[in-house]
Amino acid sequence: MARPLEGVRVLDFTHVLAGPFATRILGDLGADVVKVVSEARPGNTPVGSYYRMWNRNKRSLALDMSTERAREIARALAERADVVIENFSPRVLDRWGIGYEAIAEVNPGVTYVQMSGMGDSGPWRDFVSYAPTVHALSGLTYLTGVEGREDIGIGNSFNDHQAGLHAATVILAALERRRASGRGQRVDFAQYELGVQLTGAALLDYFANEEAHRPGGNRHRYEVAAPHDTYPCLGEDRWVAIAVMTDQHWHRLRALLGDPEWARDPRYDTARGRVDHSDELDAHLERWTSTLDATEVQDLLQGAGVAAGVVQTGADLVHRDPQLAATGFFTETEDSGAYEGPTPVDRLPLRFSKTPVDQYRAPRAVGADNVAVLGEWLDMTEADVRAEEAGGTLR
Repeated sequence: MARPLEGVRVLDFTHVLAGPFATRILGDLGADVVKVVSEARPGNTPVGSYYRMWNRNKRSLALDMSTERAREIARALAERADVVIENFSPRVLDRWGIGYEAIAEVNPGVTYVQMSGMGDSGPWRDFVSYAPTVHALSGLTYLTGVEGREDIGIGNSFNDHQAGLHAATVILAALERRRASGRGQRVDFAQYELGVQLTGAALLDYFANEEAHRPGGNRHRYEVAAPHDTYPCLGEDRWVAIAVMTDQHWHRLRALLGDPEWARDPRYDTARGRVDHSDELDAHLERWTSTLDATEVQDLLQGAGVAAGVVQTGADLVHRDPQLAATGFFTETEDSGAYEGPTPVDRLPLRFSKTPVDQYRAPRAVGADNVAVLGEWLDMTEADVRAEEAGGTLR
C-alpha cells in the first residue's frame, strides 16, 4: 500500500538539524527525498551524529557544488522536483544559478522553501544563525530561565525542532494549494520570527499591558495555579513535576497526603492564596516528595487524578518508560545504510488507520544513490553517472 506522500519528489539541500528534520518527516511519509551531500562538507555526511539522526528515509546524491557541472545537474533536478528546500544563508542557491526565480521559469509548480535564520529581508538577513543565537535574540533564552539566572535558557535546539515541524507543514500546505491552482510558490521562512512567535503569552502580555515577562522557572506565569513546579525525590538528581491546576486537584492532593495540618491552612484554600504563598507551600510539598521515589510520586498523584510526571532522563525514556515500550516508539532501521548495523530510531509519533507510515531506512553513504536518482530523475545511464563520478562532479 502506498504511503501518504509517495510520488512527491523533494530535492533537499538542507544541513544540520532544522531542514533535515523537515525532510525526514516528508521521507517518513513516503516522499522521495534526495539528499544532496558532498565529501567536501563532512559535517553533512554520515560521519556526523546529526546526519545519522535526521537523514533516514532519504536517498543520497553526491554533488560537489563548487563545480559548474554539479550546478548544472542540480538545476536539472530542481526543474523536475515538486519541492526544493534549503537552509543556507540567503541567496546561496541564487549564486549557484538554482534560485527560485530561475527554477520557476521552467518548473512553475515547484514549492521552493528557504528557511534561513533571519529570512531574506531586514538588516539582520545576513546574520550567521544557530539555535543558541536564535534562542537568545527571540527571547526564548530569557523567558525560560529562572529568577536571577536569566542566562540559563532553553537547550536542545528547541527552535530548530520547531522550525522543522513548521517547514514540513508549510510544504504540505503549499502542495495542497498547488492542487487547486496548478502553481507552486516560494516560501521565505525566518526561523528567528518563529522563535519570537514561540514566546507566546509573553508577547500578548506586553501588547496588552506593556509588562515585560520575567523568568519564572517552572511556575505558571499566566494561570493562577499552585503547586506548579518540580520537586526533589529519593535518589541522586531525581525529580517529579506536579501541576495542581484547580481547587479540586488541591483537595485530592491533600487527601493523598493524609490531610496534614499544614495543608489545612486557610491561606491555601484558594488558588490565589496558594500562588501568593508558593515558596512556603513548595517547601511543605518537598518534604513529602523527598521521601519517595519519583515514579511512586507520579503514580500516586496520577491515580488520584492530579497531573504529575517524572523528570525523565534518556535512560528512563529508553529503558524504563512503560508507555513508550508499549507503543513501540523506539525501533530500528530495516537496513544498515552507511553504518555497520541498523540505526536505533524514534518512530514517527503518529499512526494512520489505513496508510502505512512505519518504514525506516538508515541514512545512506555519500553518493550511494547516484545511479538510481540520476537515472530516474534525469534519464542518465549508469555509464554516464560513473563518468561523472570519475570526473569529480559526483563526490
